[in-house]
Amino acid sequence: MTFQQIVAELKAERDRLDQAIAAIESLKATNHGGGRPAGSISAPKGRRRGMSAAGRKRISEAAKKRWAVWRKKRAKA
Repeated sequence: MTFQQIVAELKAERDRLDQAIAAIESLKATNHGGGRPAGSISAPKGRRRGMSAAGRKRISEAAKKRWAVWRKKRAKA
């Protein structure tokens, strides 16, 4: 390939890239950002889910029971 052929191919590639960029920019201009609004996934601000004291106690007792079984099996082995 000659130097002038390489330059001609590079210019053609540049023109193709310019066209692709222009097409993408036109899509962006008509899309107005698109997608889901910011913050729409999370829970409303100021509200947190909590656990009642009875629920915490129930979970704590179940965990203690599991650990007791595990320790008993480990002591036998």
